[in-house]
Amino acid sequence: MLHAWVVQWGSAVVDGVETIGDIALFAWRMLTWIATRLPQRGTLLTNFYEIGVLSLPVVALTGTFIGMVLAVQTYYQFHAIGLETHLGVVINTSLVRELGPVLAATMLAGRVGSAMAAVLGTMRVTEQIDALTTMGADPIHYLVVPRFLACILLIPALTIMADFMGIVGGYFYSVNILDIDHAAYLTRSREGVVGFDLFSGIFKSVFFGGIIAVVSCYQGFHCKAGADGVGKAATSAFVYSFVMILAIDLALNIILDEIYFMIYPSGASFQL
Repeated sequence: MLHAWVVQWGSAVVDGVETIGDIALFAWRMLTWIATRLPQRGTLLTNFYEIGVLSLPVVALTGTFIGMVLAVQTYYQFHAIGLETHLGVVINTSLVRELGPVLAATMLAGRVGSAMAAVLGTMRVTEQIDALTTMGADPIHYLVVPRFLACILLIPALTIMADFMGIVGGYFYSVNILDIDHAAYLTRSREGVVGFDLFSGIFKSVFFGGIIAVVSCYQGFHCKAGADGVGKAATSAFVYSFVMILAIDLALNIILDEIYFMIYPSGASFQL
């Protein structure tokens, strides 16, 4: 039993290291093409529309409900200590620094990442990727680079949309449903959120978009044969992207918090 356990875990470690190496080489080939020759404008615009524009409604709707949920969950705790006018600080700071970028990345991974893995997986199964290679076109340059650029360039816009709609949703519910004074709500919100908060959320979103594009395209390129293989590639693309988003988010939060307290040694500017 001990021998089987060691073999099993050893194989898992070796497979994991091999996968990480493959993804690194895959990303390096993609970055090499970005540095040498960009795709055609028509290919880029098509991916920009499919990845960015078509994702706006679901990101906006989800952001609105997240803002309302935050208002519902935090109101009674703040009301119990007479600080309900500070509700906007909690809602806006949580959205701008954390929930906005993670929410936009999660929606992008679920809607776009899985679709990219499924499309590229289908092309792999039907040998369309091999046909591109035969015709002299590099499949990474033609298929991966436009999707990567669309993800990293448009996810900041999706993050800003999620932030804005979440703030509007939280304000609407707090002022119209919970009957909080709107002037005090807006004043406290401005005092508690600084420009670095917005910057940190947008900065993290760029990394999230890159992770989604690389992982999803890698899963599609290495899809196994058959419809079951395509389904597993789409599922793996979302799961691995989401896990890596959380891991990168933790690392970036630690770094950005250190920078934040170097700029603002006393923390947030509002006073309770």
